[in-house]
Amino acid sequence: MFENIYPQLIGLCAGALLLTSALMVWRHSLLASIRLLALQGIALAALVAVIGIAEGEPELVLVSLLILSVKGIGLPWVLAYQSKASIKQIQESPRLNPTAALLTVTLLTILSYVVVSRVFGLGSSSTGHAAPIGLAMVLIGFLLLISRRRARSQLIGFLLLDNGIATITFLTSGGVPILLEFAFSLDVLLVVLILHVFAGRMRTKFGGTAVDQLRELHD
Repeated sequence: MFENIYPQLIGLCAGALLLTSALMVWRHSLLASIRLLALQGIALAALVAVIGIAEGEPELVLVSLLILSVKGIGLPWVLAYQSKASIKQIQESPRLNPTAALLTVTLLTILSYVVVSRVFGLGSSSTGHAAPIGLAMVLIGFLLLISRRRARSQLIGFLLLDNGIATITFLTSGGVPILLEFAFSLDVLLVVLILHVFAGRMRTKFGGTAVDQLRELHD
């Protein structure tokens, strides 16, 4: 029974990962991006759980619980720790308008499928066909890092890039040992905490976290 719905579950989880990535580029609200990041963490945890159940590896199910707690709950909670009212007031002014951004996301997704199919091959498995989604997430994460002006919004791009790398890992190799995933998740959490505190100090001292304003101060 599970074998029959396994491809559909993989496609559903991969589609959710790509959709949340595209919406992060489209939405300008920091609070909306944090919520999308939480949904993406849940989708990634579900993807790992589906792979673990299909392959009969309880370790992957434990890894999915770890991903859910760190990427689906922990990191978004850290980012949204400050007052929601103040977060709602933070509106990003990206370098690309929504139309151009979504067009770029479409081109990056097509490029990911072309690169993976030509260089690595999609393979015959469901995970192989979904592997380009991970590369698309990495490219979209770089797009957010380049197009966003505020440090917190760029941090969302960094976490999206990290989720893309994790997606590629689990779709192509079945994942990593749980201890290694736990250590890496703690490293990412530590980096996010440091960057979040740094962004808060920037906002307190300079009145904002726009990178362009900091360049003007340097000049």
